[in-house]
Amino acid sequence: MDADFIIVGAGSAGSVLAERLSADGRFRVLVIEAGGTDRRFYVQLPLGYGKLFYDPAVNWLYKTEPDPGLANQRDHWPRGKLLGGSSSINAMVYIRGHRDDYEDWKALGNTGWGWDDVLPAYKVIEDNEAGGNAWRGKGGPLFISANRKDLHPMVKDYVASCVAAGLPYNPDFNGAEQDGTGTYQLTVKGGRRNSAARAFLRPAMRRKNVEVMTNTMVTRVLIEDNRATGVEVIRVGKRQIIRARAEVILAGGAINSPQLLQLSGIGPGALLREHGIDVLRDNPNVGDHLNDHHGLNYTYKMKVPTLNDMLRPWWGKLKVGMEYVLLGRGPLSLSINHGGGFFRTRPGLQRPNMQLYFQAFSTLIPRDGERPILNPDPFSGMSIGLSNCRPTSRGTIRIASNDPLAHPVIRANAYSTNHDVEEMLEAVKFVRKIAAQDPIRSLIEEELRPGPACNTDEAMIADFRARSGTVYHPSCTCRMGPSEADTVVNPRLKVHGIESLRVCDASVFPTLIGGNTNAPSMMVGWKGAEIILADNR
Repeated sequence: MDADFIIVGAGSAGSVLAERLSADGRFRVLVIEAGGTDRRFYVQLPLGYGKLFYDPAVNWLYKTEPDPGLANQRDHWPRGKLLGGSSSINAMVYIRGHRDDYEDWKALGNTGWGWDDVLPAYKVIEDNEAGGNAWRGKGGPLFISANRKDLHPMVKDYVASCVAAGLPYNPDFNGAEQDGTGTYQLTVKGGRRNSAARAFLRPAMRRKNVEVMTNTMVTRVLIEDNRATGVEVIRVGKRQIIRARAEVILAGGAINSPQLLQLSGIGPGALLREHGIDVLRDNPNVGDHLNDHHGLNYTYKMKVPTLNDMLRPWWGKLKVGMEYVLLGRGPLSLSINHGGGFFRTRPGLQRPNMQLYFQAFSTLIPRDGERPILNPDPFSGMSIGLSNCRPTSRGTIRIASNDPLAHPVIRANAYSTNHDVEEMLEAVKFVRKIAAQDPIRSLIEEELRPGPACNTDEAMIADFRARSGTVYHPSCTCRMGPSEADTVVNPRLKVHGIESLRVCDASVFPTLIGGNTNAPSMMVGWKGAEIILADNR
């Protein structure tokens, strides 16, 4: 059971790591996943992720501490607990981020992580349906849908209204420019979710030198003489030790990776001592610098049918179900986010600071204590959502005890800076500007959430504090950089001060990417594997 490389976590980065580290057959690779299989109907069904939002069988179901920035509410943080990780329960939008995001990484001392360094990795990963060019890859292991079929007719009206509001049409948010409006590329293939597990891990699992252990909880990393030698796990109720001949690689994501480091004695010294854990490396940055995108929807009652009219009644569900089963097409074969875009809330910004999501659909997200279920509203509804790209608010991940099965304490600190409040206020005003443009304006019967009575700056701020939540992109809690003074891993993803231990997932982002984080997480897995192989020749 021992292996050369032990990968903790089979999510977006871990799946890629497994495929690349095992490709030439030199190394035995063991992937350990706390969750189970991704071979579930609602995982494979693209629009099925609404059914996974509160499903403990595939979801860690984290909750934050009461957040003053969100009107003292506890926010629900779904994270994938299965093969593919959050790529198996997400909304499948494929966005790399702005080129300058990676130049920021480079400027912080992360040699090898600038835009010119990461673009080749993206291109070799991708098999873009739209074809290859200077920006996109073709022929790689990850098929990416161009998302041109079965779009709701209202998408073109939304795009036209965005153009009328001043945004350019953008056929490719991963192309030369990010600004503008259009449709999103999706990790969907043949009408099924194309998760990291499907694209990378399952092909790797056909190799003799790869083993995947599911339903196995890693409780701590074994560290002897400042070197990681293996992991302790709980499997079928029993504790056991598994040794790594070369390296242990944490790929559990922005919550689990810092939690596991802290449980293993690497983290804020006072916190570890408080919970009776021997301090092997006192690094207060472990679990610090938590950065996440927050946003909300503006919801409208429409004069024309929307997806609510098909997805709510039994006969509509039957119709779209038959269309999907017989043809592999229709609303169930897509994300709910058909369209979107990026914009700047004020002149003079060097890059977009807000992201848009268009949904020909509307629902109420349950708040803490309410029944955890997502249903379409009982009327023809449409939503225009948005989220901030580079918030300046920072949170923390801290273990609550030395029990590895206990959820950590998550303090998101949303909208805790004036900067974040002011730019969100500018952004929601722009959403209303879009809705006030024809052709979408003529299709709207009324604004329902927050409603026209919410018309002062104070009221709009109070509204987005009350209705905002995560858009599921936590990052930066084991951030990368050359100095242990403000980071956790170096640019080669090695944990400062510990040999043979790396972190390779969204937690190592030095700063949060302006866009969805699944694509950057897979890229980090790919580049991380290149680095690891180079160091283990």
